[in-house]
Amino acid sequence: MSAKAGVGALGLVLLAVLIFLAVSSWSRQPVAAKPSVQPINFPHQVHVETYKMDCQYCHTEARRSEFGGLPSVARCMGCHRITAADRPEIKKLAEYAQKQEPIPWVRVYKMPEFTYFPHKAHVRAEIKCQTCHGAVEKMTTVGADTGPRITNDLLNLVGFRPAPPPLTMGWCIACHRTENATRGLKAPLDCVACHH
Repeated sequence: MSAKAGVGALGLVLLAVLIFLAVSSWSRQPVAAKPSVQPINFPHQVHVETYKMDCQYCHTEARRSEFGGLPSVARCMGCHRITAADRPEIKKLAEYAQKQEPIPWVRVYKMPEFTYFPHKAHVRAEIKCQTCHGAVEKMTTVGADTGPRITNDLLNLVGFRPAPPPLTMGWCIACHRTENATRGLKAPLDCVACHH
């Protein structure tokens, strides 16, 4: 291949990349969620952005335990006995309430068994839920990080849902170090804080 042809090919590749970047930055929208794998399609977007519900209204255990917890069917029905009662997903909710059965939610976030993660310590330190869980308030199906990043744009372009934050040990330690340095917190860096 001649040098002139190589420069031309490189120029075309660079032009394609620039066009892609321009289009992707223009079209950054929240991820369009795929159909839910959950028993009930729960739109966090509607509850958080439209009705301004705080995460801890439903996830009450987050401020006092290791787990974030899920709302009981009774808590959900507190609003939905009247609100949107005619909608198909709310009818599913009402069926669980009538049978007095909990909703069999499919777990999305799971730490390794040998890891202790206290939600309450993070709530007390005023760490936003989105730090670990991604922009849940913009999701209709949990499990996607919808931030405006090139990796998300590329994944959206080919039809995949971007992954949530990695929640690896290195990622957590980096967060602890950053919070300690920038906010003067005392987030532990020793092994036994999370592994005991």
